[in-house]
Amino acid sequence: MNSAKYRRLLLKVSGEMLAGEQGYGIQPSILEGLAEEIGSVIALDVQVAVVIGGGNIFRGIAASATGMERASADYMGMLATVLNALALQNALERIGIMTRVQSAIEMRQLAEGYIRRRAIRHLEKKRVVIFAGGTGNPYFSTDTAAALRAMEIGAQVIMKGTKVDGVYDADPMKNPDAKKYAEIPFMSILNQNLKVMDSTAISLCMDNNLPLIVFNLKVKGNFKRVALGEPIGTLVTLGNR
Repeated sequence: MNSAKYRRLLLKVSGEMLAGEQGYGIQPSILEGLAEEIGSVIALDVQVAVVIGGGNIFRGIAASATGMERASADYMGMLATVLNALALQNALERIGIMTRVQSAIEMRQLAEGYIRRRAIRHLEKKRVVIFAGGTGNPYFSTDTAAALRAMEIGAQVIMKGTKVDGVYDADPMKNPDAKKYAEIPFMSILNQNLKVMDSTAISLCMDNNLPLIVFNLKVKGNFKRVALGEPIGTLVTLGNR
């Protein structure tokens, strides 16, 4: 019997998570741990899609701040997400989990092009679908890509795996008195300018009533516990509008 709370979910992982302590590139132990976390949720008979960032390799918005044309910088960032997606695919398949990488930027030798119905079919066949290339357009983050893809595939929730254990009213790394929210409305995220996801992604989730859970992916077993419905991290919903 499936004891998981969700039938289909989308996991958003930042590229920085893959860098680990080295701060750049891909740390193999982190990648292997992420694959095992995903595998534990697949074992619950849950359909899992993943959107992964590229900040461990190249950050388009940071490059544009130093004078590079924003569109070019963003396209370079999208290519970085493809590298991470292929690395995660390899790690998952080494432990026996079938995957498909779908890229918003066509590169047939490496990945399928993004086709919504095909992605859903892969999920139904118990394959992990890794969405790469962001939205395929500059000026949109991988957070926005996660919100967009989650809605397109009919995911019941977005789970954002981070280095902290939820949403706080201030940066807990800088302010030891920062207060953690167990639950918070989307509008409060926007009004308080909390750095959870960018405002476009938050607005998309809010307008389409797609809940978001922010949790610490670095803690072993957390992803499975969240998928089972345990109150870990912070739940972001419509709240009282």
